Amino acid sequence: MASASGLVFRPPRCFTARNFAPFCVSRSGLLLRCCAAGEQALGASISKPRIPRLVGMGSKIVGCGSAVPNLLISNDDLAQIVETSDEWISVRTGIRNRRVLTGDETLTGLAVEAAKGALQMAEVESDDVDLVIMCTSTPDDLFGGGGQVQRELGCKNAWTFDITAACSGFVVGLITATRFIKGGGYQNILVIGADALSKYVDWTDRGTCILFGDAAGAVLVQACASEEDGLLGFNLHSDGHGQRHLNAIAKDDKNELTSNMNGAPLFPPRKSSYSCIQMNGKEVFRFAVRCVPQAIEAALEEAGIASSSIDWLLLHQANQRIIDAVATRLQIPSDRVIANLANYGNTSAASIPLALAEAVRGGRVKAGDTIATAGFGAGLTWGSAIIRWG
Repeated sequence: MASASGLVFRPPRCFTARNFAPFCVSRSGLLLRCCAAGEQALGASISKPRIPRLVGMGSKIVGCGSAVPNLLISNDDLAQIVETSDEWISVRTGIRNRRVLTGDETLTGLAVEAAKGALQMAEVESDDVDLVIMCTSTPDDLFGGGGQVQRELGCKNAWTFDITAACSGFVVGLITATRFIKGGGYQNILVIGADALSKYVDWTDRGTCILFGDAAGAVLVQACASEEDGLLGFNLHSDGHGQRHLNAIAKDDKNELTSNMNGAPLFPPRKSSYSCIQMNGKEVFRFAVRCVPQAIEAALEEAGIASSSIDWLLLHQANQRIIDAVATRLQIPSDRVIANLANYGNTSAASIPLALAEAVRGGRVKAGDTIATAGFGAGLTWGSAIIRWG
């Protein structure tokens, strides 16, 4: 078999992803045996490669799904705990409701539900998934959530990792998936955006608690012929100087105390936790309306198409005024803008795939439509992708 470019990559037997588990590589480059050849680590099975990997392939999104918690918190509900009102919130942000995890609900559970929806639409079995990319800043486990999602989905032939890029996470994950297909010969990749920022919100601060909600969204990215490639262009950026405007910093329980009475360093270290989300709304707004249109314009230039050729604009759902300002800059009419901010608020890495899934399943976005999408947020990070659906 050969790809459209004629390139075929057949990994050496001992280095295929699914045969590699019993070995590790030392700093000197020597291949070391970590366990007996027939031994299985922690009960994991080591399956054989299904087919040779084809590199140089294109990629397209063929399935999507989403999930949200059961509890709905309206602006009127928030007015009972902070000094605000439905009118004050909706005029400034466009948000009217948001969903929040409660009880036995978990972010992993939302991610799994969204991923199942994407697999079902794509008609792909979990065994056929090669990679699961979990885009989140709020995993249920400090060490990431991808492994738990992979386990619950039964993707026994896939490996997984997490991407932490805040509200840009899904765009970063999507582009990463296409690179694994193009350069690594992967066939089916789940990209999941999921966040539960309600865990890190100060519910007495009306400047931030009104903004955020919890959700998950997922897409199945699949290899295709290069001439059918659905990623037409992309553009990614980050600027750590802006971190001061939007953050949730790790702190010791009593970080003002750094030493014992005799001046010696404290040991063992105190338990660390994260502060609530701190945001300079005005600066984040200025950043978004300046940088996001530039990133989309750069991606459009790479794609070789004009903004007038875009069927849909789909931005991270942070603030309706940001969405409107970017659409105006790009001269995209409001009827071609996808937005569900009013119903869910800012769901961070989940916002783009959540809105995409609703638009596709609702019949608005159809096969062949061109979508300009962009994520932006803490880090500061921002990025855009021009994609063709289906």
